[in-house]
Amino acid sequence: MATRNNLPIIRAARTGAATAQLALGTRYFFGKSGLPQSPGTAFYWLERAARQGLEDAFLMIGEHVPYDIVTTMSRPHEAAPWYEKAFDAGVLGAGLTFARLVLDNPRHFDAAARRKAVAALRDLAERDNHDAQWMLAQHLNNMAGPHDHPAADDGPADLPAGQVLLQKAADAGIEAARYSLLEQAWDSADGDAYLAGAAPLAEALLQRHRSALGLACNEPQQAAALTLEPHEIGLLLRLAQVLQRHGPSSPVRSRKLLELAAVAGSGQARYQLGLLHACIDEDGRRTFPLYGTASYKKAVAWLLLSANGGHAPAWHALSHIYARSEFSHRDLPTSRRYLERAAEMGLLAAQFELANNAWRNRRDTPQGDISAIYWWQQAARQGHPGSREALQQFAPRLNQGAWAGAALDRIPARSRKAHPFLCTRLELASAFGLTRPEALLLDVGGADHGHCLEVNIGQHHARSRRRLIAIDGAQQRSLMNLAGRLFGDVDCGYSGPEGNYRQRQYRLATLVGEGR
Repeated sequence: MATRNNLPIIRAARTGAATAQLALGTRYFFGKSGLPQSPGTAFYWLERAARQGLEDAFLMIGEHVPYDIVTTMSRPHEAAPWYEKAFDAGVLGAGLTFARLVLDNPRHFDAAARRKAVAALRDLAERDNHDAQWMLAQHLNNMAGPHDHPAADDGPADLPAGQVLLQKAADAGIEAARYSLLEQAWDSADGDAYLAGAAPLAEALLQRHRSALGLACNEPQQAAALTLEPHEIGLLLRLAQVLQRHGPSSPVRSRKLLELAAVAGSGQARYQLGLLHACIDEDGRRTFPLYGTASYKKAVAWLLLSANGGHAPAWHALSHIYARSEFSHRDLPTSRRYLERAAEMGLLAAQFELANNAWRNRRDTPQGDISAIYWWQQAARQGHPGSREALQQFAPRLNQGAWAGAALDRIPARSRKAHPFLCTRLELASAFGLTRPEALLLDVGGADHGHCLEVNIGQHHARSRRRLIAIDGAQQRSLMNLAGRLFGDVDCGYSGPEGNYRQRQYRLATLVGEGR
């Protein structure tokens, strides 16, 4: 609550008196004269004084109001002139905010303002202002392009100016600059440089959150939640990956990093941690010689957390674990259910594996081959070469359907309208390579499985063998939809309107002019 001494100043500030607004903003900023300290309220009044051109307001804002508070404005770039004037008046810290406002909002400033912003950064960088060195390095590296960095064996004298400044800022402890150097090392596949730079940062994260990791080691479901920034989680994941390449002693260290990222909610970290406990790789192959004895209880706990968070590879890993004979809770139906979940979520490896499993068990599982074609098709759409090769045996044999195309050409348009069932059968035969008996006897509605056509006329034609034809492309699918609507309520058997096989043969021969 404002004291009696502040009331006149508050009234004057509300009426627009710039000096009163400056005085009120100063009191709120430092918490003077009985007013609470409130940077947000202080900036509210200082901003109004600055908009009236009060020089002391520029100086106050430039010296004490950081960039984060300025961004609360609806148009932060409008504050740039205030910081510019404060910097020109000798408030060095204002130059950093001025440059950031200009460079972060380039479309609001002309080339002269941008040059002055860069000049301010250079001035501050030469004065060993490490934040300015970091900002100037970002600007110079962005201007140079992402691929203009020198090779790792170049000497310091050969480094571009942006890299030199970036290294100085990183050496001074600017965390963002250190992460930027790590990103460059990762992009250039320099594992040693990444390990050297990332290890201290990761160790600091582990020390900072040591208490939250105690419970996570034994009870993943009860792990205390903590918050990490995305770049911190990325650091832990990448460093764990680098460490695992350094031999059997590394998993102990990498497991700690993954546990920290996992407790912070990273699905990828939980997945990697589960693989590490299960001593398997992403393909389910055993890594026992490197990583010691498997702990399936911990592995399943972490993988379930990852899977329930929407990480498809975790379901795939769980399916491998539940299929293992040494797992005490081995359960093949559960293994298949988890594999199906991974496949339904679009995981390529799971789709291909599920298709192969269905094909191997097709004699014992009803419609197993139909399911196999479906999953091969899903994997093939993602470019899987093995699936494309497997689908070749189910491609339409167009040479077998050439007779149908010739027959359609010989049927007049009026006759086609009079015999829609027969003409549709001929169209299907031409598109899918059906033989004459298959075309005439096919149960159109029952044969369509959405992704494939099941041709099975053995009930009426003993010499015919059941076969499957993959439906590929919108044209074939559209043709099947039209045929499905036409035959939707029609009995395709001998008791239906088309008659028996002999009658259908006679009708076809009559239409195409072949006689009987």
